[in-house]
Amino acid sequence: MTATTALTAQNTLGVDDVCITPPGFVGKQIGACLADIGCDAVKIGMLASAETIRVVADSLRKHHVSTVVLDPVMVSTSGAQLLPGDAVRDLREKLLPMSTLLTPNIPEATLLLRDADIQYKSPSGLEDLKTLAKMVHQLGPRAVLLKGGHMPLTKDYMKAHSDDEKAITVDILFDGETYTLIESKYLVVKNTHGTGCSLASAIAANLAMQKKKKQTPTTATTTTTTTLSKQQQLQPPQSIDLPTATRLAVYYVSAGIRTSDPGLGHGSGPINHFHNMQILPFSQGHFIEYLLSHPSVAPMWHNYTHHPFPTQLARGTLPEDLFKNYLVQDYLYLTHFARTHALAAYKSRAMSAITASAHIILHIEREMALHLSYCAEFGISRADLEHPDRKESLACVAYSRYVLDVGQSEDWLALQMALAPCLLGYGEAAQRLYVEKESRTADQGNRYWRWVENYVADDYQEAITVGRDMIETHIAKQSPSRVQELIAIFVRATEMEVRFWDFDAHVEK
Repeated sequence: MTATTALTAQNTLGVDDVCITPPGFVGKQIGACLADIGCDAVKIGMLASAETIRVVADSLRKHHVSTVVLDPVMVSTSGAQLLPGDAVRDLREKLLPMSTLLTPNIPEATLLLRDADIQYKSPSGLEDLKTLAKMVHQLGPRAVLLKGGHMPLTKDYMKAHSDDEKAITVDILFDGETYTLIESKYLVVKNTHGTGCSLASAIAANLAMQKKKKQTPTTATTTTTTTLSKQQQLQPPQSIDLPTATRLAVYYVSAGIRTSDPGLGHGSGPINHFHNMQILPFSQGHFIEYLLSHPSVAPMWHNYTHHPFPTQLARGTLPEDLFKNYLVQDYLYLTHFARTHALAAYKSRAMSAITASAHIILHIEREMALHLSYCAEFGISRADLEHPDRKESLACVAYSRYVLDVGQSEDWLALQMALAPCLLGYGEAAQRLYVEKESRTADQGNRYWRWVENYVADDYQEAITVGRDMIETHIAKQSPSRVQELIAIFVRATEMEVRFWDFDAHVEK
């Protein structure tokens, strides 16, 4: 939950203007959040005015907020003044003493010390930075995180004076007794917009999560500016692991900087806040629709489901020799298809998935019986089909062995994706052809019409539903990169299906 203290007109090049939210309204925002949902941790960012600072401090005291992360936003990354000079003293006197953690960068730390009339030594290395953190701690916060990004250090922990010397940055956490040093490799990047805000927010979120685990099961979230999440009101502060919460937040922001998009804007662009999140490009339960419209799938899928072979078959114009060759090879392929589904059952851990594979195998058995009846109509006996000298076509070998290889070398879901083009495509092609005006039924003299009827039948459509449901259930658990790998398997298997229907695929020589 967020209480917005100011609006800024800004982009990656700088801040053009600031519109301060009326302080009284800021207080109402905070009160509305804390009086209803409460919070585990508060992160304070840009405050904009002395009066706003006083309102925020009063609100936090009134609602007994025990965990406060204060980012003393005074100057933006682009150099714009974000906190008036007369407000610095109010920030130091009213908010620092109630802060769990203060997170200044080096310029902000020195500004706070100057405002308190405290003399300090300009830092020349790590030891001076530790002293600076200790001096800021004496201003009242329970702990200080002095951010070291403004002063890169050499490998010997001294201030770097040239780009070649810049090796590391060190963030220094000091709680009054112990120093915790968090080292990061110095990054040469332009996208550092909002890093301080992101770091403080991440620390507050981590602290809230720790409190959630140690106290009652509540919900905690944080964003920017003055940010609120679920609080155990009126309870004493619990022991929290501040170093761990801080270290994880630093790593999060560092990764966000490394993975940011350098093409955003002409100045200091934003970091990538979503680097460690799995964001799937489809809504749960609708992967198949996404899959079939995917740029790498759609053209090949159209070639497959609108192939001339089933089209001519439905119209009764397919040459008989081509259909006979197809029947023979499809019968041989179905044996491997059944083997593959048996392998899928073996790879399954849930009884529902095992049963689904068994259901599909039983349908394949019925499909093979239909093939036998077709073959008998065209003078091909079962003995002919299963004769030891009967050879599989190269297209049949390539397709069946590809699917079996995926089954042996990949996981259960990859195998399902390799099988899916056959299961889904036959059904889609048959449903299209079943209603086309150009199609001819058996009553109209089409000897091939039973092929269409087989794949629009209820039992086959039920098998499609079962197969789709299995994929939909498991695909939502995959990472985005794994989804792309599975799509590639689907595309390759679809290519095999197209080749299986090509008119020259099964010509006997």
